[in-house]
Amino acid sequence: MNATHLEARLTAIAARPHDTRLAYGEEVLGELAHPPIPAAVLVAFVLGPKPGVLLTKRTAHLKKHAGQVSFPGGRIDPTDAHPEAAALREAREEIDLRARDVRILGRLDDYVTGTGYRITPVLGLIPPGLTFQPAPAEVEAVFELPIEVLLDPQAPQREPHPVRGEMRQYWVWPHDSYFIWGATAAILKHLADKLLAPPA
Repeated sequence: MNATHLEARLTAIAARPHDTRLAYGEEVLGELAHPPIPAAVLVAFVLGPKPGVLLTKRTAHLKKHAGQVSFPGGRIDPTDAHPEAAALREAREEIDLRARDVRILGRLDDYVTGTGYRITPVLGLIPPGLTFQPAPAEVEAVFELPIEVLLDPQAPQREPHPVRGEMRQYWVWPHDSYFIWGATAAILKHLADKLLAPPA
């Protein structure tokens, strides 16, 4: 799928009505003790000759999700006007991605994690050739998952991981250097399913 075709498909996906049902991650065991905390992530596609999804690896010393692969993003602050503002703010803070370089297309369905967050994935497009500056306290690396991997139905696999004494099944995406799993992998799987589905 080239950049032009990908842009058209993503624009169409973002324009569809949202599913009002929440998607719960496999790591959610029973009822959450408190209402989930609103958060937003930027699901940004780099529209170069070989498109890809922008991802980060968090530093190993963080209190939560240390060393995990994630989209740029975080909790929605009271000063954020909406999830898009939160996702753009976090992307600027984490990797110095400027809002002027992002074309927001819309949102994907919300996703609830076992760590108590309700994530709104914000879909966007960025040009190739940008230089990122990871915040040393938060981000270890910035990389892309190639579009050909995202569109390979055989790429994501279900693997077991222990959570609070129970074995749960997670989606895992292949990458030469990084382990992509958890909420990030699940959101990628939901998006891949939409991209692979026949156009509405």
